[in-house]
Amino acid sequence: QVQLVESGVGLAQPVCSLRFSCAPSGITFSIYDMGWYRQAPGNQRELVAFISSGGSTNYADSVKGRFTISRDNAKNTVYLQMNSLKPEDTDVYYCNERLGGKILWGQGTQVTVSS
Repeated sequence: QVQLVESGVGLAQPVCSLRFSCAPSGITFSIYDMGWYRQAPGNQRELVAFISSGGSTNYADSVKGRFTISRDNAKNTVYLQMNSLKPEDTDVYYCNERLGGKILWGQGTQVTVSS
């Protein structure tokens, strides 16, 4: 039994920051690569932030310096801290886990940033 639980919030007005959490179950979390993706209507899902099982990170250029991905293996949880949110960050955000050919997506959370 493998489950991916994604927590977040949908917004209709600007906020300073958000923290998303993703907590897979039924896996050995520490050996999985984890990522956060976002998808605009009609577009491919694209990488926002990535953290490998070894702790290496990678970010989309558009979020560098504003977003931080981290993982807590003791809690089997990956986080995405999103600071200085902009209207351009409006998208549906998805958690992703991967080990070799195994891929699992979270249900997606809408983030809407506007004035």
